[in-house]
Amino acid sequence: MSQNKGYEDLNKPFEYTNKHRRILWGAVFLMATSSIGPAFLTQTAVFTEQFLASFAFAILASILIDIGAQINIWRVITVVGKGGQDIANDVFKGLGTFIAILIAIGGLAFNIGNVAGAGLGLNAIFGIDVRIGAGITGVLAILIFIVKNAQKVVDIITQILGVLMIAIVAYVMILTKPPVVEAAHKMVAPDDISKLIVPIITLVGGTVGGYITFAGAHRLLEAGITGKHYIPFVNRAAISGILTTGIMRTFLFLAVLGVVVTGFALNPDNPPASVFEHVLGPIGKQVFGVVLFAAALSSVIGCAYTSTTFIQSLHPSIKNHRNLVIIIFIVISSIIFLTIGKPIKLLIIAGALNGLILPITLGTILIASRKKSIVGEYKHPTWMIVMGVIAVITTLIAGILSLQGLQDLWNS
Repeated sequence: MSQNKGYEDLNKPFEYTNKHRRILWGAVFLMATSSIGPAFLTQTAVFTEQFLASFAFAILASILIDIGAQINIWRVITVVGKGGQDIANDVFKGLGTFIAILIAIGGLAFNIGNVAGAGLGLNAIFGIDVRIGAGITGVLAILIFIVKNAQKVVDIITQILGVLMIAIVAYVMILTKPPVVEAAHKMVAPDDISKLIVPIITLVGGTVGGYITFAGAHRLLEAGITGKHYIPFVNRAAISGILTTGIMRTFLFLAVLGVVVTGFALNPDNPPASVFEHVLGPIGKQVFGVVLFAAALSSVIGCAYTSTTFIQSLHPSIKNHRNLVIIIFIVISSIIFLTIGKPIKLLIIAGALNGLILPITLGTILIASRKKSIVGEYKHPTWMIVMGVIAVITTLIAGILSLQGLQDLWNS
């Protein structure tokens, strides 16, 4: 599609039709449910228990960084009308191919964590072995991509599951009666900021790292949302996606905080599930299992879909057989998990690995935003570039510092 499409309509009021609303929320929830997966749930529970109310600062910092990253990426992709990997190739020949491979590797790591989380979810519901549950999840995800019009099915499923997860967690949060005032205070005045570096990079990695921030952008691209006149639409979609994940993160954080401040110790084998069981009684474990399984299944789908939109540019046969490639992607991630195990560690490490990819992908998009040969007459706002640069620097430094911590976690 032409990168000049719609420039003459920049000053025309944008009218949201029902079709646009459907596309917007499809992109928002594809991105949101891709991030609100098992890693998201487990990370939030583990870090809340470790840092208590001070973890609110990490959540706020990660949301600000997430907005800086996502709004830059979504706007540039929409204006140019190309996927992230193709824009990178325009910046420097071969860079897009490198990023596509990097995204695929990071997405695979993340999907291993997603499959692990699904196994944990089914274990909570039915008590079956985690690896058997992971295998069942892989089969269900594959069946979705065998169905005709799979993309429409994915849009509907992600929206329903996203709202369901937020509603359930909100209910549990209310029951725990968390110390909201203390959390609000620690949000701006944490006990020790230096100790929150790894949590921040992990949250950013789990929310916009690797493939995730491109999930919604590529979904908009495939729906024909390209051109400068769509900027207000894209701004709304990008921010809505981050706020959706931010709301879910905050609700879960407060729910867990309300439990751990009483002295209750989370079960290390399934931290967030123990919160639901403590609050709701015996049925709480099953309720959380439903949430976790739904989050995991939607994340498996979103991860496989978006990673494939990157590698499809490597060879025409990949694009022509995309659903088959998606199925293979799911099969490989399932097999790796069944071989390695360590679900809790995989969930936390996967988010951090994706955070390490973000400085490269976002940095490339920022460079592209300044090249007239790529964006034409479009002028990318300076304040967005500043936010993007801050996001790049922050995640780069934090990513490097977190490497040792990740190694220690894996060896523990």
